[in-house]
Amino acid sequence: MRLKHIIILQNKIDLVQESVALNQHEAIQKFIEGTIAGGAPVVPISAQLKYNIDVVCEYIVNKIPIPERNFIDPPNMIIIRSFDVNKPGAEVDEIKGGVAGGSILKGVLRVGQKIEVRPGIVVKDESNNIKCTPIFLRIISLYAEANELQFAAPGGLIGVGTTVDPTLTQADRLVGQVLGEWGVLPEVYLELEINFFLLRLLLGVRIEGRVTKLTKGEVLMLNIGSMSVGARVVAVKNDVAKLQLMSPVCTSKGEKVALSRDIGGLLVGVRFRQVTLWNYGRLHREHTKRKKQRREVDVLRKFSRQSNVVW
Repeated sequence: MRLKHIIILQNKIDLVQESVALNQHEAIQKFIEGTIAGGAPVVPISAQLKYNIDVVCEYIVNKIPIPERNFIDPPNMIIIRSFDVNKPGAEVDEIKGGVAGGSILKGVLRVGQKIEVRPGIVVKDESNNIKCTPIFLRIISLYAEANELQFAAPGGLIGVGTTVDPTLTQADRLVGQVLGEWGVLPEVYLELEINFFLLRLLLGVRIEGRVTKLTKGEVLMLNIGSMSVGARVVAVKNDVAKLQLMSPVCTSKGEKVALSRDIGGLLVGVRFRQVTLWNYGRLHREHTKRKKQRREVDVLRKFSRQSNVVW
């Protein structure tokens, strides 16, 4: 994945004897020899007992450069959790809007700013066509842990209090969606074409060995940002694959994606019982579902009463 700065953590050293920990340390160094991670520091730690956590922090601060932040482009935030902050039995005039939490990738969010969430509300009509209605809302508060903010920049986790109906945010219903400025978010897609790279070996599972090639009709798990969605392989040619998604995603060209495959387990719906990360890809070209396949994404750009928004 073209990572330039790598640190390897050898965790749970408090659960094994010193000789075992040393053997594991040598095995890790031998395993990464000749790879892009060759020469990366291997730090033995105990996360529970906080052994060597100060060493990890020192390495991150002194060796890994601070990433460049984009404060100019329109804001774009991936939602990793959402919830309803209202207590049962709250009076109508005391009800607060839903809250979304996540990381801002670029741009700046401000209190009072009008924003939207995509794909938004996903439903199927009588013809079994998927329709997406973006959720339009306004920011009423910003928090970083317990600190109230007037604006939020990229980096760290941000809680965004909004005017949206809290039933739309309860129980992480918005996880995987994208939040940003009204009218400038990427499009929503049901079919993607990606360039992918296969890892050579399967490790850490019951069935170890070489990774087999993608096959037409195979079902995978696709991760884009914080969104996890099932995907079926429609076509494969060399290192390019066309995937049909089981639910819409909001993404853009050049986005990195991760593909997972079921290894030695069963598929239930779009869930995988034993998931092994086995390759990664970069979005190459986006496609919407063709009309003849009777599934298309209808992205509404105008404010609609159906979004249950109170301004």
